[in-house]
Amino acid sequence: MKRVYVDEKWCLGCHLCEYYCAFANSGKSSMIKALKDRTIHPRIRIEGDNQVSFAVSCRHCTDPLCVKSCIAGALSKKDGVVCIDQNKCVGCHTCVLVCPYGALMPSESGVMQKCELCIENAGGKPACVQGCPNKAIIFEERD
Repeated sequence: MKRVYVDEKWCLGCHLCEYYCAFANSGKSSMIKALKDRTIHPRIRIEGDNQVSFAVSCRHCTDPLCVKSCIAGALSKKDGVVCIDQNKCVGCHTCVLVCPYGALMPSESGVMQKCELCIENAGGKPACVQGCPNKAIIFEERD
């Protein structure tokens, strides 16, 4: 299965991946209308310092702890992608506590959100990968 990988030696820490992610998941047709004068809530985030930066997103684990621990049954795995049903999420943050990668975060409404590889909105390649100017975020299959 293809997944998102980050090559931190190429990450500039520019945060463009966060903006592309927020836009792709906004449901709007214009990036300006979707993001102007708003706090963005991307499903990927940049961590690091002046020396090293890297993007943090869901790794779509083979045996995900978040799915096992979700008390509301909001998390599931579909075709290898860990997905969240935001209508079922109760915002207990158990998934945040058990994820070893820190990949889940609250959405604007307070329920959890996470990377779902843009399966609903980008058609083919995740928006963060398409928007990375230095090609530090890669979408590929690895062993």
